[in-house]
Amino acid sequence: MMEACPWCLGFDLYRKYHDEEWGVPLRDDRALFELLILEGAQAGLSWSTILKKRENYRRAFDGFDPTIIARYGDDKVAALLADAGIVRNRAKVAATIQNARAYLALSERGESFSDFLWQFVDGKPIQNHWQNMAEVPAKTARSDAMSKALAKAGFKFVGSTICYAFMQAAGMVNDHLTGCPRHAAVRSAAG
Repeated sequence: MMEACPWCLGFDLYRKYHDEEWGVPLRDDRALFELLILEGAQAGLSWSTILKKRENYRRAFDGFDPTIIARYGDDKVAALLADAGIVRNRAKVAATIQNARAYLALSERGESFSDFLWQFVDGKPIQNHWQNMAEVPAKTARSDAMSKALAKAGFKFVGSTICYAFMQAAGMVNDHLTGCPRHAAVRSAAG
């Protein structure tokens, strides 16, 4: 019998995320921006913590609209730091604002955020064939390259480990274990 990746077991929201979102190729600029912000917010925490707060993040950060976020001033930062629905970390809030500005700068140069990110996997998902969680890397040469390019473009909280988790979530790499029914489903979705 095939079993889901063991990391998603424990609570329904985690399993739903694993079964419906994680590893499915994501190419929408705004959705990728949201995911990058949430992966950065996770730094030092568990993904389950961020997943439970995701709707609060969407509310607090104006639906992750980079144009609005880029204009946040001191009053909005103070309100965010007082919002118990999100991780109240000054550096992460500041990084979100900076990342919105970096995102807009890419856009103003005519560069699609999706194309910018997907270039690190040559535009198509890498199909890994891990059999157990111990085989799955925390970072790779590709996530190193993405991290460096994002940092050079002005993004914050984009270390290689964060970038690899982002690549997994955004379907740039298929890291569902081969025994998980989602491995084949995600591979098929990738085309």
